[in-house]
Amino acid sequence: MTEKQSSYRQIFKATSLFGGVQVFTILISVIRSKFIAVLLGPGGMGIAGLINSTLKLIEGFSGFGLGTSAVKNVAAANASNDTNKLSSVVGVLRRLVWITGLLGAVVTFILSPWLSQLTFGSHDYSTAFKWVSITLLLNQLSIGQGVVLRGMRQIRLMAKATLAGSFLGLFVSIPLYYFYGIKGIVPAIIASSLLSLLLTTYFSGKVKIKEARVNFSDALDEGKDMVKMGFMLSLSGLIALGASYIVRIFISSKGGVEQVGLYNAGFAIINTYVGMVFTSMATDYYPRLSGVAHNNNAARELINEQAEIAILILAPILTFFLVFINWIVIILYSSRFVAVNSMILWAAMGIYFKSASFSIGYILLAKGASKLFLWNELAANIYILAFNIIGYSLAGLEGLGISFMAGYFVHFLQVFFVSRIKYNFYFDRSFTRIFLLQLSLGVLCFLAVKMLEQPFSYIAGVILIVTSLGVSYFGLRDRIDFKKVLQKIKGKLRKPENSDSEK
Repeated sequence: MTEKQSSYRQIFKATSLFGGVQVFTILISVIRSKFIAVLLGPGGMGIAGLINSTLKLIEGFSGFGLGTSAVKNVAAANASNDTNKLSSVVGVLRRLVWITGLLGAVVTFILSPWLSQLTFGSHDYSTAFKWVSITLLLNQLSIGQGVVLRGMRQIRLMAKATLAGSFLGLFVSIPLYYFYGIKGIVPAIIASSLLSLLLTTYFSGKVKIKEARVNFSDALDEGKDMVKMGFMLSLSGLIALGASYIVRIFISSKGGVEQVGLYNAGFAIINTYVGMVFTSMATDYYPRLSGVAHNNNAARELINEQAEIAILILAPILTFFLVFINWIVIILYSSRFVAVNSMILWAAMGIYFKSASFSIGYILLAKGASKLFLWNELAANIYILAFNIIGYSLAGLEGLGISFMAGYFVHFLQVFFVSRIKYNFYFDRSFTRIFLLQLSLGVLCFLAVKMLEQPFSYIAGVILIVTSLGVSYFGLRDRIDFKKVLQKIKGKLRKPENSDSEK
């Protein structure tokens, strides 16, 4: 196996590994969304979406990015094999999550009338925000426990906590929605946060760490670097959360909470089913890229490899969504949500450009150009926000899909030219050929759905889906050598039999 094939296999393996847990959580999320859609309708989904987006925005500010930065500190302490250092770092982290969690809870409680007015245009939800303020503390404590598991590379325990939280959260929230309807939204949010904390605490307790006493002043003094780095890295996320929040407020003011519910439902479909690929970028691809970032040629080669694998995996999924979007929406939600079909069609086309721009965008962080990365993200969120406001004003929900596609096309051009100028980046012919071919198949699917009557749209669409699958299959086969992968799997399966016979 060549070195290049080995690199492709590593990328593919990471995508499969980190996407595995998401497959189960997605299934649970689909079931939950289906029940919420049926029991609460678009209006209930809109209210839940607005409350959750408000909490996430506050959490982004008050959490100081500890969920990102502290992993590095815990991992470094764990690698040093110094139990005192590890216990000290974990002790500082646990004190900091209490401080930041209480900060978020107090701010939300005090500002609840203002948050209700800003979010819903009245004070009707002030009490709701006061109740859910406790989740800012619960979530931050849960994040702290999760950081310990990730930093100590206890991935299996973290996966178990995530899966158990999703599973139990489903069985707690559905009865609340069933018996109390919209009034069950706040109890469901609180119950889910409490369950998450209990589970992460339980699983992190399986990792034995010597307890260290850390007072308030020591936590602030020793945690400065942890907080500073986390805040810098989380700024881009805060910018995106802020832009998303403004969009939801704008939609709510112009079209009502039902339109917000439809918007949330539509983009939940898009973001959930492509999240597996983007998660692998954040977990495996970024560290690998950081390791070769000093060499522009090596970095360019890895970016191209990642972009190729991303588009080969995503393209068949996107063509399937384009063709069968009507049935997907009805199955996942209900016929009351088919109004988002056109929005999702346009947004799905934007994912082609998003996959390429994300592959390039990580070079800025890998190079340590954090300021350039933040300015890049700020600019992108400003024009994407402007596109969304204009799009919704002119064409409603479909306009939001068009603005999503336009925004990520511009973002793709932006990060490409920035990387071209700064780091001499360019796409290889191999990626360009695959990207244009899969994009063309996606465009044909889009046109078939838009212009052809049923069943001709389905007939043409199925042909295009099979073609996209074929392109991806042969593309992956040439890159990761399926035969050797299968031989390795067979070898592992036969190994226990051989051991038994030897005994």
